[in-house]
Amino acid sequence: MIGRLNHVAIAVRDIAAASALYRDTLGARVTAPVDQPAHGVTVVFVELPNTKIEFLQPLGADSPIARFLDKNPDGGIHHVCYEVDDIIAARDHLKAQGARILGDGEPKIGAHDKPVLFLHPKDFNGTLVELEQA
Repeated sequence: MIGRLNHVAIAVRDIAAASALYRDTLGARVTAPVDQPAHGVTVVFVELPNTKIEFLQPLGADSPIARFLDKNPDGGIHHVCYEVDDIIAARDHLKAQGARILGDGEPKIGAHDKPVLFLHPKDFNGTLVELEQA
């Protein structure tokens, strides 16, 4: 059901510093920051030949990333994102298998302007999983 790894998301306190580290130290191509108010984050993508790294910085004190950083002050991996061909079919299959979909269970538009869903980390070995329709 899942396709390729779309990105690995890393929560950071300072998106400019994280971007500079990857750009200047590792020589990576880094996109400009984009605010995603519906998700409470500012994002940038580090573009790699085979996938992307997404940096997430809180956009406001009530951002879920702010809460993550409260528990993990140094930041760290927040989630992995896999592509699926049909997000509704994937959601329905997962629910039938007993997996929990976070939020109201309806896809939201993500940072790539495509529908996304998040799966409960307790159902996936302690890892928050994002599904994105390819």
